[in-house]
Amino acid sequence: MQNKTHSSSSQNTDIPSAPVAKKVPYEMTHHDHKRVDNYYWMRDDSRSDKEILAHLEAENAFTDTMLSHTEAEQNVLFEELKGRIVKDDSSVPVKKGNFFYTTEVSGDNEYPVYVRADNFDGENKLTLLDVNQLASEHEYYHLSGTSISPDANLLAYGEDTLSRRIYTLRIKDLTTDQLLKDELAGTSGQVVWQNDNKAFYYIKKDEQTLLEYQVYKHELGTDQSEDVLIYEETDLSFYTFLSKSKDDTEVYIWHYSTDCKAVSVLSADDANAVPELFYPREHGLEYSIEKHGDSYFVLTNHKATNFRLMTTNAAEKYDIDLWQDAVEPETDALLEDFELFENHLVYQKRKDGITSITVREITSGSEYQLPFEEQAFTAGMSGNIEMDAPAVRIYYSSLTTPASSYDFELTTGHSTLLKQQKVLGEFSPDNYQSERIMVTARDGKRVPVSLVYRKDSFKQDGTNPLYQYGYGSYGATIDPSFSRNWLSLLDRGFVCAIAHIRGSEMLGRPWYEDGKLLNKMNTFTDFIDVTMSLVEQKYCADDKVFAVGGSAGGLLMGAVVNMAPELYRGIASHVPFVDVVTTMLDESIPLTTNEYGEWGNPNEKVYYDYMLSYSPYDNITPQAYPHILVTTGLHDSQVQYFEPMKWVAKLRELKTDNNKLLFKTDMEAGHGGASGRFKALHDKALEYAFFFDLLK
Repeated sequence: MQNKTHSSSSQNTDIPSAPVAKKVPYEMTHHDHKRVDNYYWMRDDSRSDKEILAHLEAENAFTDTMLSHTEAEQNVLFEELKGRIVKDDSSVPVKKGNFFYTTEVSGDNEYPVYVRADNFDGENKLTLLDVNQLASEHEYYHLSGTSISPDANLLAYGEDTLSRRIYTLRIKDLTTDQLLKDELAGTSGQVVWQNDNKAFYYIKKDEQTLLEYQVYKHELGTDQSEDVLIYEETDLSFYTFLSKSKDDTEVYIWHYSTDCKAVSVLSADDANAVPELFYPREHGLEYSIEKHGDSYFVLTNHKATNFRLMTTNAAEKYDIDLWQDAVEPETDALLEDFELFENHLVYQKRKDGITSITVREITSGSEYQLPFEEQAFTAGMSGNIEMDAPAVRIYYSSLTTPASSYDFELTTGHSTLLKQQKVLGEFSPDNYQSERIMVTARDGKRVPVSLVYRKDSFKQDGTNPLYQYGYGSYGATIDPSFSRNWLSLLDRGFVCAIAHIRGSEMLGRPWYEDGKLLNKMNTFTDFIDVTMSLVEQKYCADDKVFAVGGSAGGLLMGAVVNMAPELYRGIASHVPFVDVVTTMLDESIPLTTNEYGEWGNPNEKVYYDYMLSYSPYDNITPQAYPHILVTTGLHDSQVQYFEPMKWVAKLRELKTDNNKLLFKTDMEAGHGGASGRFKALHDKALEYAFFFDLLK
């Protein structure tokens, strides 16, 4: 492929000057290696520094000016994206106890209404929460999920009005429709009730690092200062979560790090219960549990790289050698998930990147596999709350099939389509084609790629523009699923591709291990090799390639534009993690210590040197870069705003081209962008208009 610089296509004749950030040298020395960061001054944890805020506003104004000629197209795109959404809609009801719970949206409302009814058809419907009312006085609002008390009379929920993912818990009495006086600040937003309906467990977060590290018990009617500390996590490499067993008898405190997963158990019936580890935490050992009568099913990587499902009982749980296999491990198939019912086990595997779901009658051992016919799809279990349910709820989607919910009867396998996402407008799945291909990477590994295009605009002749998406971290697998928004690309002749690069678990746990720590470079080279192969196979034109990623996918974008900028006409990098070395050396930055198992600890020289070899911020060089759109949120809790801010400033300083470099900060939002179901579409319209303009 030729090395080329794509010229700017701005229609403005008088191009304004981009904001130029001042340079204040800040020296950092580690392992006898000195780095100078001229933009370290951009960090302000209080987010109140007037000079920093003014610079962000100047960047926003510059972006608005540079894209002012696309405003009409942005508006058209926004209405187009919004116009595919059914305004009056509801989720599939989920049964819990005596009621069926669902959410409803209507009209131009941004937020859902939480309701429950006596049956699946919605009789005797009761409104639990109208999130539109709760959000009405806030620029940003996020509800953390709801938790119903065992007697179904109380509803706990968390509110975040800043987008830092720190929630204030509130309790609503559903019999009076009034809030209790209880108000708990600084939490993760999770609540798990004791079975006496008088108390619940929740997690407090560290306000600086944002780590969930303390589990408290709260008695209704008491002040938060009186809450009892139940558990405190002292190892800062662990996340802490809460849940309840499916039979409602136990409360689980989950301990998750990158290479160790464990759980502590409390009785939900004992008000004085103290947590007890189900099995000791061991480096490299991961397990999760679910109770089934007097036994436990345990999903674990014990002597099983791709995991196995085992069973044990309370008396033998501490002796792992006594555990028995329920689903044996396989070297070429990843055991991903399982769900228990009174008489059935349902388990999910992934082999060669393809998901399978199997239903087993526990007593007899007889089993059958659920049928999925497409070559590239997403399938999983969702909404299976009750142990005595007669069917397993399955979510299904593909690149051409909108999100669908099915109930599969456990005893017969008979399926019922409960709902398929409606797409308004002229959408017909028959107009589109999906493919799954394998691309050979530079080291010989075969990388799966999911593709979709509109049949009447694709001839595989090397003329189509390409929209290539990737992530590739934390073992997160981006399955091929339907995107209403992508229709705006496909209908304009784009081919859309998901590169299932190393760092995900698309091809099992080894695929993840081969894209983390000292193997991280494989993530970036896989993405580049996929691009080159798609061009070579004429899925796209070599001068019409656009790439997109967010968060750790933003790191991916930063790395590939340093390594192979000539391949891409335009890049969109959202909330990007780009200042890897500096961030991972600073334990005061949220989530840093939890990430050591993913990226490595740069206090160790081997990891410092390796991170330094790919960190996007540290590897900017005087060269031509593609057109780049960068977005962030001032209150981002996962990737702090100053990472992309610094990255843009340094790119502006060193890049040798005249291509567009635009930086947009949502001054009210965080990592997930704008709240509400329509507001976020403005961001997507901006990205698409940016790309479309580059093709003119």
